[in-house]
Amino acid sequence: MTKMFVYMTCETEKEAECIGTVLVERRLAACINIIYGMKTMYWWEGKVETANEVVLIAKTKSSLVGELTEAVKAIHSYDVPCIAALPIQGGNPDFLAWIVQETK
Repeated sequence: MTKMFVYMTCETEKEAECIGTVLVERRLAACINIIYGMKTMYWWEGKVETANEVVLIAKTKSSLVGELTEAVKAIHSYDVPCIAALPIQGGNPDFLAWIVQETK
């Protein structure tokens, strides 16, 4: 079973904390890291935009990425939220087992 990091961004700290709480309470993620103070630049509707964002990183298993993605999209303020899943290639076996144990 592949374990995953799911990288996401949010507009505000409150939104990040809300999404993180939902994902952990629903056991779609074993853990969420919230990183404050990110600056982003991106193309949107034909021009370059800049904004401050908050990063979320969820630890989960591959079988839950689809459900996690849909849960985030349902409550996220962005039209096209950043949700990108990256496989965990190795690491502490006890931590990786914990991810599986703490998710549904």
